[in-house]
Amino acid sequence: MKIALVDDVVLPQGFRAAGIASGIKRSGKRDLMLVVSDRPATCAGVFTTNQVQAAPVKLDREVVKNQSARAIVVNSGNANACTGASGLRDAKAMQAQAAKLLKVKAGEVLVCSTGAIGKPMPMNTIRAGIQQIVPALSADGGPDAALAIMTTDTRKKTATVRLAVDGKPVTLTAFAKGAGMIEPNMATMLGFFFTDAAVEPRALQHALKQAVDASFNRVSVDGDMSTNDTCLFLANGAAGNKPLTPKHKDWPAFTAALFVIALDLATKIAADGEGATKLVTVRVEGARSDAEADAAARAVANSMLVKTCWNGDYPNWGRIMDAIGYSAARVDESKVDIFYDARHAVRRGLATRTSIAALSAVQKQKQFTIRIDLHLGKGQAEVYTCDCSEEYVRINVDYIKMPDGREPT
Repeated sequence: MKIALVDDVVLPQGFRAAGIASGIKRSGKRDLMLVVSDRPATCAGVFTTNQVQAAPVKLDREVVKNQSARAIVVNSGNANACTGASGLRDAKAMQAQAAKLLKVKAGEVLVCSTGAIGKPMPMNTIRAGIQQIVPALSADGGPDAALAIMTTDTRKKTATVRLAVDGKPVTLTAFAKGAGMIEPNMATMLGFFFTDAAVEPRALQHALKQAVDASFNRVSVDGDMSTNDTCLFLANGAAGNKPLTPKHKDWPAFTAALFVIALDLATKIAADGEGATKLVTVRVEGARSDAEADAAARAVANSMLVKTCWNGDYPNWGRIMDAIGYSAARVDESKVDIFYDARHAVRRGLATRTSIAALSAVQKQKQFTIRIDLHLGKGQAEVYTCDCSEEYVRINVDYIKMPDGREPT
């Protein structure tokens, strides 16, 4: 089945959104997002596995347990993490104010924050922003909402798919942010999915978890897991279909569309890694198990020696061999093959006759694949990553220099 993606956020029936500049960011860029469903929506969520978790993550875990929500309010420019009891009060205050203005229950509002850790929330600014954003809600507000959640992102990450469920037109749309502090389980990101399809709650949670595992949990930019990673999914049933479950005839089409969107956003995050110039897929085959393949792929994707090599013109495959060798995967160097796209660089642990110039030509591309065959079994895995440039350091130094943790202008 061919799934056609639209590189934009087109809100499904019954959803409205807005994104405004409330003043949290010194740059004057959009920094507050609100999306609301005009009817109760089934909700699902997947969160960071970091032991240090931001106040909104703690709050949203409780909301998701109810399997129903009406709105998501998000600020960028401040993570509301490591802020103690006051941070949780601030997250609940955002939830309560949005709920009051939307005339819904507080327990139906999800809250997310992203930005600098350990900074007090500018609640006067946020309160004024929430007051301002509710009247701005519209069915065409998705693109502005996607811009408002960005931090060091250089561009918004959006995607929309349309499909039929029970013969009825259904829209599935999503947007995400993420550029730095990116490491799987989950990758450092915020992701929001919306559909007008009716989906049974447990099925929605299962589908989201599977999609995240195959996409956002396969992205690595710098090996740092965040405190705020959150992925949420609202399904409001406005399309009027029979609720989707794994037994529904259109379930495969729905989950396939969800996977395509999630993977599209995940690779956009990798390609927009802070200072990145290249999107690299690391594919490991022939491992003793999928888990060992995953370990080897992540070792390569997270190696700063490898990533800085990718940024340059010289294809030093020895650094790749080194990374898989210290990974948790079983490796027999005399059996390892390495390919740069279709170019065979290493055969059975030794250099091939492929020229450095040919390998360099592959590495100069904006997008390429490193394929590693361990020849020890049937395990396989992929990780999506990027190179590391001098700009990565500049971006992060500039960010921490801001006295209040706001984005540089």
